[in-house]
Amino acid sequence: MSDSDASPQGLIQRLLDLVEKAGNKVPHPVLIFLSLILIVIALSHVLHVAGIGVTFEALVPAPEEASDSATTYKPIDDTGTIVDYRKVDEKGFRVEEQTVTARSLLTSDGIRFIYASLIPNFMSFTAVGLMIAAMVGAGVAEESGLVNALIRKLVIIAPRWALIYILSFIGILSSVAADAGYLVLIPLAGTAFLSIGRHPIAGLALGFAAVAGAFTVNMLIKPLDAVLVEFTNDAIALVDPGLTIGLASNLWFSIVSVVLLTLLLAVVTERLIEPRMGKYDIALAGDDPPSVDQGALSADESRGLWYAGLALVVTLAGFAFLTLPENAPLRDPETGVLIGNSPFMNGLIALIMVLFLVTGAAYGYGARTLTSLTAIIKAMEKAMSGLGGLILLFLVLSQFVAYFNYTNMGTILALKLADLLTAANFPALLLLIGFIVVVAIIDLLITGAIAKWALFAPIFVPLLMALAVAPEAVLAAYRVADSPINTITPLNAYFALVVGFAQKYDKSAGVGTVVSMMLPYVVVLFVCWTSLFAIWHLLGIPWGI
Repeated sequence: MSDSDASPQGLIQRLLDLVEKAGNKVPHPVLIFLSLILIVIALSHVLHVAGIGVTFEALVPAPEEASDSATTYKPIDDTGTIVDYRKVDEKGFRVEEQTVTARSLLTSDGIRFIYASLIPNFMSFTAVGLMIAAMVGAGVAEESGLVNALIRKLVIIAPRWALIYILSFIGILSSVAADAGYLVLIPLAGTAFLSIGRHPIAGLALGFAAVAGAFTVNMLIKPLDAVLVEFTNDAIALVDPGLTIGLASNLWFSIVSVVLLTLLLAVVTERLIEPRMGKYDIALAGDDPPSVDQGALSADESRGLWYAGLALVVTLAGFAFLTLPENAPLRDPETGVLIGNSPFMNGLIALIMVLFLVTGAAYGYGARTLTSLTAIIKAMEKAMSGLGGLILLFLVLSQFVAYFNYTNMGTILALKLADLLTAANFPALLLLIGFIVVVAIIDLLITGAIAKWALFAPIFVPLLMALAVAPEAVLAAYRVADSPINTITPLNAYFALVVGFAQKYDKSAGVGTVVSMMLPYVVVLFVCWTSLFAIWHLLGIPWGI
C-alpha cells in the first residue's frame, strides 16, 4: 500500500468509491420508490395495529366564543391556573393537546385514499409544474445558443480561479427564486465546467450543493423567510404574546453564512470532488456527447448577446412597472408589500420563465439561430420531449410522499425524537446543537422546510425561550439543520433530476454517483456551519435586524 493510499484523504476517496459502487447497484429510481411505497403500506398497518401514536401541544385557531370548561388550555400564569386564550392572546389562536396516531393504508379509508388520490397527488406535486414552466423558457435559451454564449462570455471575462466561487455564490442566492435554481443553475454549472476543461459532473455537484445545501439562507429576503417567521411568531406567542420577530431577524447570520458556504463549497469541490474524478473523458457520455464551443464569440453571437441584453432590460422594465408603484398589481393587495408574501414573490418562477424565453428568443433572432416563431416553438417542444422519464418518476414519487404523509409516520418520528431531546435536559447550546442534529435526521424523510418547521417551532421555540435563548437563535439553528441533508436524500424532489443531469455526461452515472459526490459537502457544511452557529451564539452577536 502506498503512502497516499494510507493517508486520510486516500481512505476517504476509497470510502466514497465504495459508496458509489454500492449506490449504483441499486435499481432504477422508479423501482426504488415503488418498493418504498410497498414498505410504507405494510409498515403503516403494523404501526396502526400496534396503536403507535404521540400526543403534543399544537396551535389551533381559537373559536369566536370561549369553549366550554372541558376544553384543555395550556397553563400560562405563574400559578399554573388555566387562562382563557382571549385574555392572553389577541391573535386568535390557542394551544391544546392533540394526538396523532399511525394511519393504515390497508384499512377501508386507506384503500379509498390510494384509489382516489392518484391524480390529485400528482397534480399537487409542485415540482412538476415548476420544472415544466422553467423548461419552457430554458429550452428556448439553450436551443438558441444563449446559454452556451453566456457561459463562454463568463469564462472569457472571469479569471479561471474565480469561476467556481461565482457559481457557488450565484447558486446560493438562487434560492430567492424558490426552486428555479435546481432547474437552471445546476445544469449551467456542469456546462461551465466543461467549457473550461474541468469535469462537468464536478460542476453539477457544486451547483447542487450550492442550491440545495444552503437553501435556507440568502443575502436577500425571500418568500420562505415570511413563512418561517410566521410560524416562529406563532410559537413565540405561547410564551410572550407581545413579542414578535421580523423578516430580517436572521439577516446578519444569513449573510455571513452565505460568505462562509461559498468558500467551503469551492474548497470541497477543488480539494475533494475534482481530484477523485480526474480528467473528464467525453466517451463516457455514449452516443450523444455534450459539446461546448470554447472559442471566442463570433460576430453573430456578439450581436445576439446585445439583443438579449436589450430584451432583458425591456422585460425588467415591464416587471418594474408591475411591482414598484405603490398600488402595483404584483404587490400584496392588502398590505402593499413586495418582498415577502406577495404575488410577485410567490410567482417568481413566472419571471424566470419569461426572462429566459424573451432573452433566448432575442438572442436567437440576433444570432440567426432562431429566425421564426415556429423555430421558437420547436425549441420548447424539444425541451419538453426530454422530460418523459422524469415525469414518470415524479408520478411515482408524488404517490410515495402522499402515502407517507397520510400515515403520519414522519410526524410521529419527528415528535418522538423531539421528546427524547427535550427530556435530556441539556444546557442551552447543547440543546440547540441536539436540535440541529434531530432536524437533520428528519430531513432524510421530510425534506420540506416549511413542513418540518410547522412541527418543531411550537415545541422548541417555547422550550428554548424558557432557557433564555432568543427565538431568532432557534430559527437560525433550524436554517443550519434543514439544508445540507437535502443533497443526499432521494426524497428530495430534484435528486432524480440531478441524476439525470449526471447521466448526460456519464451514461453509467446513478444514485450512488450523486450520493458519493455529495457526502463530502454534507459533512463539511454540517460541521463548519454548526460551528459558526455555536460561535455566534456564544459571542452573543445579533442574528439580524
